[in-house]
Amino acid sequence: MRAGRVRMRVRGRCSAVVAALAAAGLLTACSSGSDDSKSDGEKSSPNASASTSASPEAVAKGGTVGAKDSACPLPVTFDFAEKWKPKAVVLEGSELDVLGKQGTVELTCEIDAKPAGNIGFLRVWTSDAKDDTPREVLEAFVADKRTTKQVKYRDTKAGDLTAVEVTYLYASEALDETKKERALAVSTPSGPLVLDLGGLDTQEHEEMLPAYRLAQETMSVE
Repeated sequence: MRAGRVRMRVRGRCSAVVAALAAAGLLTACSSGSDDSKSDGEKSSPNASASTSASPEAVAKGGTVGAKDSACPLPVTFDFAEKWKPKAVVLEGSELDVLGKQGTVELTCEIDAKPAGNIGFLRVWTSDAKDDTPREVLEAFVADKRTTKQVKYRDTKAGDLTAVEVTYLYASEALDETKKERALAVSTPSGPLVLDLGGLDTQEHEEMLPAYRLAQETMSVE
């Protein structure tokens, strides 16, 4: 039943963007927009609280990503949910590399939720700008969206790492609706790293939130 619902939603709600995404060959299916767009949103107080999160125990572990011999070598390692599929993203030399840059970071890894029955990705973005703080990186990340609102930042942890998390509403022009998105940023010896969770819509985002929390709670420097 779940797979059937996914297929129906892809056909019914994503027809306007399938061609563009297929042409890009990078942002597969109907994931959240991460193009080189500009923000006209608002930012809240640094002490604003994020929305209620799900427990990482709510999802089974499928594997660990980030090690040198994993699908996506990264400055950190973390667990990903069962059936999700990680894949490294190589942008250098591509005519479409602008699609994989947001704010000051560049797309490095996508972990696809479709094999688990959801439409969306966990995305990892990295930079070698070691002087940029996690808050600065997230502010630039959100500012590179066209339309955001209810932007809230909070200090948190990612495993044992100090982190900053942002939650916001993103008005998707492609799908003509507003949906929840979130991301967190940490500093590593190689530079800042952003873990981003989008989703086709708010329902998909909420259903994938346990996988995001699993990655957050198990993150450590590689």
